[in-house]
Amino acid sequence: MDKAKENGMLERFIAWREKHISQNQFVLILSLIVGVLSALAAFALKHLIHFIQHLLTGDFDAQTFNWLYLVYPVIGIFVTGLFIRRVVRDDISHGVTKVLYAISCRKGKIRRHNTWSSLIASGITIGFGGSVGAESPIVMTGSAIGSNLGRLFKMEKKVMMLLIGCGAAGAVSGIFKAPIAGLVFTLEVLMLDLTMSSLLPLLISSVTAATLSYILMGTEAMFEFHMEDAFDLARVPYVILLGVVCGLVSLYFTHVTTAIEKQFKKLSNPYYKLLIGGGILSVLIFLFPPLYGEGYETINQLINGTSENIILDNSLFYGHAKYILVYMFFIILFKAFASTVTNCAGGCGGIFAPSLFLGCISGYLFASICNMTSWGVPVSDKNFALFGMAALMSGVFHAPLTGVFLIAELTGGYALFLPLMIVSVCSYLTVKIFDSNNIYAIRLAQRGELITHHKDQAVLTILKVADVIERDFMKISPDMDLGALTSVVAKTRRNIFPVVDAGNRLVGILYLDDIRHIMFRQELYHRYNVAVLMRKVPERLCITEPMEAVMRKFEDTGAWNLPVEDISGEYIGFISKSAIFTAYRKTLLEFTSD
Repeated sequence: MDKAKENGMLERFIAWREKHISQNQFVLILSLIVGVLSALAAFALKHLIHFIQHLLTGDFDAQTFNWLYLVYPVIGIFVTGLFIRRVVRDDISHGVTKVLYAISCRKGKIRRHNTWSSLIASGITIGFGGSVGAESPIVMTGSAIGSNLGRLFKMEKKVMMLLIGCGAAGAVSGIFKAPIAGLVFTLEVLMLDLTMSSLLPLLISSVTAATLSYILMGTEAMFEFHMEDAFDLARVPYVILLGVVCGLVSLYFTHVTTAIEKQFKKLSNPYYKLLIGGGILSVLIFLFPPLYGEGYETINQLINGTSENIILDNSLFYGHAKYILVYMFFIILFKAFASTVTNCAGGCGGIFAPSLFLGCISGYLFASICNMTSWGVPVSDKNFALFGMAALMSGVFHAPLTGVFLIAELTGGYALFLPLMIVSVCSYLTVKIFDSNNIYAIRLAQRGELITHHKDQAVLTILKVADVIERDFMKISPDMDLGALTSVVAKTRRNIFPVVDAGNRLVGILYLDDIRHIMFRQELYHRYNVAVLMRKVPERLCITEPMEAVMRKFEDTGAWNLPVEDISGEYIGFISKSAIFTAYRKTLLEFTSD
């Protein structure tokens, strides 16, 4: 079947759908499809990672170190980098940040290759030992599925954004088997507003993905947890203190990540990045094998009450249990380095798993230190490992509800809801004192490209300078005399004239009101020229500027019209306040309509 015939069939289906199925009903159908496809993608990624890891490390001797830890991560990052540069030929790192960017700046459009490229790249990276998680790539995959289904059936922008949210919710629900966490993550992290029209599609995608994951991967929780020590109120102060500590660890993780990324951006050669980043990662994994891959095996061991000494397996420190707490401290210290250099060196992965891993180690270490000091009542290291996971998730993502529900669903620890809520809120409040944006949003916020729950701010973020430029102004040159200028004025209804030089660069602005008193005096036609009559440009706008900055310039200058230039400084057109207000009202109506 040729492409023309396929397009014809699609057009006929769209016409039939518009006639027989309402948009709201069709969105529900699409959300169901998105949930199914997201769960299948999550299942495929999980099995790809486990297959590679079992193939490479299945026969390692736990009682001795293994030199292959120095080799596998570099090979994985190298293969991933080749795949991205030669096959994908696009930047697929920072999956959730890319999704936020698509919502803020691309009208919900995500490239088609993201439906599979992140899945393959992260599978290779993590399978070979990259110290990152599979969740951000799968969120990118699910969101891309939703976006491209919306584009296929020519849905409007608002529906496209909702389908992206459905894909993200389905991806989190599918990979974690946690439908509530999938829904809450979409609302807290992707910052989609909860309305009656958006709630049902998100729920359908979440429940569908989780149900299919139960069928494919079993109904048991992702982490096996059996609560042996019931929580009592005497331990609340410890929980609060853990929340503060984990908030500070979250800040450390976020700032180390951004600092390392900034340094790697200075390197343009991908092989230099591989050499430096891969070398650092290999050494860290060789010294601290728990940093290999997602780290979920370590989490399972700690929250199940298995001897913590098991995390010394395959390391140089095997058999030296007396140094276990120091060993854990160094794991907390270096996890941020291992995760960040994995991506910076050319790998692909997210920070969900690193956050859970870091939180589990932090909570366990905190409980162990408290019990060693013999101060106050003893605390359960298993429970506090669980609390630490929720706290780090809340602090790193600025998403306390996601932290609470995700950990409860991952482990079945529903009896610990109260301490999970306390520790998550304390961690979140600690982080908010220092950082207003989470690790995903901070890159976009710095460029003014982040949508938030604040309606005015969100609408200004969605609006783009290119959408409101008026280009029908007649350009004039500085050496044009009054006579020639009068003939130009007669051909337009505009009262503003951009004055440009031979290189199309704006040198001034001429207003009709400034020449109205002399424009019909023919004796002056050759006495005055535009260079004498024009005014200085009050302010210049760049086409790439965020709308918030544009509005600030209008406020500062008091102007009603301002000129726009491209990134090279050439004149493009003008923007008027009235055009911005009109676009603002239209976008606000679309953004807030239920």
